[in-house]
Amino acid sequence: MKYQAFLFLLLCNLLWAGNFVFGKIVINEFSPLWITFLRWVIACSILLPIAVIYENLNYEKMKKIVKESWIILTCMGISGGILFNVFTYSALQFTSPTNGTLVFSLTPAITMIFSLLLWKEKISIMQIAGLSVSFMGVLTLLTGGNLMQVFQMNFNKGDLLMIAADICWMAYAFLCKKAEAVPPITAITLSSFIAVLIMIPFLIMQPLAIHQVSAMGVKGILYIGIFASVCAFILWNFSVRTVGASTANLTVNLIPVYTAIITLLMGEVISGTQMWGGAMVVMGLLLTSQKRPKSIAIYVNAPMVDISKVASKCPHCVN
Repeated sequence: MKYQAFLFLLLCNLLWAGNFVFGKIVINEFSPLWITFLRWVIACSILLPIAVIYENLNYEKMKKIVKESWIILTCMGISGGILFNVFTYSALQFTSPTNGTLVFSLTPAITMIFSLLLWKEKISIMQIAGLSVSFMGVLTLLTGGNLMQVFQMNFNKGDLLMIAADICWMAYAFLCKKAEAVPPITAITLSSFIAVLIMIPFLIMQPLAIHQVSAMGVKGILYIGIFASVCAFILWNFSVRTVGASTANLTVNLIPVYTAIITLLMGEVISGTQMWGGAMVVMGLLLTSQKRPKSIAIYVNAPMVDISKVASKCPHCVN
């Protein structure tokens, strides 16, 4: 069973890496808001029957959950359902999928810093070293290898947008902990449905040019909605139940590696700067993944809150 779980984790992270690659393709035909909207319409239509079958969700139970947890579910929908995705797909207009995944993988490091500043949680010397190496790697990506640009504030706009996406995901992950009383599939379904409702008025102001949508654009949206959302979510949650959240979270560092391999297979070139910056980010992540002091209760590693009790509550790491 463990070997099957690790196989599922490898496949799950591959599907999430594909989200960045297809996101880069469909952003040429859809606005970030339309991609996000269509993604969750597709995902919700599939997840709702799954919640009904496996979590015994019915109308009365749904009404009770919404009445008791609508604030948390709404905040989850806005932070993880809307803002995270809009920032991510907006970033892909200006940066490469490889850069996007590398910057996104900084989420645990950013969470660690916020935990230190807001909750005075302790971090080890090894983790501080890991944070430093990771941030140096991201600065290398942001400046194209010319670190002197740090003083000129001339950064890659897409990578900066991915940092904003990181912060939104961190907020979503902490909100997942607050929603621990709601079954995981139900939580993702309801929060995403709320996100869909919130987006509708904004979509009216930017109508979709359907005549410009290609077959590849449709395939990309279907991939993002079905494989990078529903399938990845199911694989992730099965694996977490088998090997635990801490072990599963370590495999998310494979997403930048998968993305780089996919882009290479598609004929794109990865620069020396990306390879060097990426190596620094991954090295830093390995250091920050070291066991934390006992006083620390939570950490976020894209895509989940690393608390075994609520690990399955943060399904929507659909990167």
